[in-house]
Amino acid sequence: MKKDLISPVEVIGQNWITITDKEFVALSSLVYDKIGIKLTEQKKTLLMGRLQKLLRAYKFKNFQEYYDYLIHEKSGSAISELANYISTNHTFFYRENDHFEFFYKKVLPEIEQKLQETKAKDIRIWSAGCSSGEEPYTLIMLMLEYFGNSYYNLDAGILATDISEKALKFANDGIYPDERVRPLPDNLKKKYFTKNPDGSWKIIDKVKKEVTFRKFNLISERYPFKKQFDIIFCRNVMIYFDDATREKLVSNFYNFTVPMGYLFIGHSETLNRTKSPFKFIMPALYQKQV
Repeated sequence: MKKDLISPVEVIGQNWITITDKEFVALSSLVYDKIGIKLTEQKKTLLMGRLQKLLRAYKFKNFQEYYDYLIHEKSGSAISELANYISTNHTFFYRENDHFEFFYKKVLPEIEQKLQETKAKDIRIWSAGCSSGEEPYTLIMLMLEYFGNSYYNLDAGILATDISEKALKFANDGIYPDERVRPLPDNLKKKYFTKNPDGSWKIIDKVKKEVTFRKFNLISERYPFKKQFDIIFCRNVMIYFDDATREKLVSNFYNFTVPMGYLFIGHSETLNRTKSPFKFIMPALYQKQV
């Protein structure tokens, strides 16, 4: 989930459905409780603009009707749809590329040594808030480059989760416009993509099948994982959470990270070093000590 919260200002048209203060308080409270995003008063007009199309599609007369629908819909699909509308999946391949360089040059050699010493074959990586899939697909490419054919002797692959069903569908399709693929090193682009007649790029099957995409809300009370992860990527997600939500999330990440495992966050994010159980390694990178 590389999420950029509702940011573009949209022009208010004559047929806009306006939101009252009471409706905004109720809706923003629901967003915080269910998604973890704190909507300030400054986001009121932007929220109103983003949801116009949705309200018209469902023929709601006002935001109160939409709110009532959200709290009574039990499957969770309405909340997921709301998440689609209030956030924009802004990401691309090799974003914050120093993370991928560190992963390839430092983390993978450490994992290889650990596997040799323990005779294990399990590599567990979680892309938490994977958005449209660029991050987990890149990690698979780098593992294939590092391990070569030996990769297939490992129990590897990546779990990639996001709350947005729209983003997950895009990721599963594995087709990207040229501008999103352009930052990739040419050798990776040529080796792991095919180019479509319209100029877009399609991820090849041997990369695609190594990523498992699942819908998951990071602020869920229960994490359904049986084992800990060697590496967790959660980049440009926590910036939209308040301190309490962020601290709880980091605590969950810590509990599900193996000793000496790594947590990657976005460069615009930091962890409170006095409260975080992770050790600071360098900007946007932390490690769980033994």
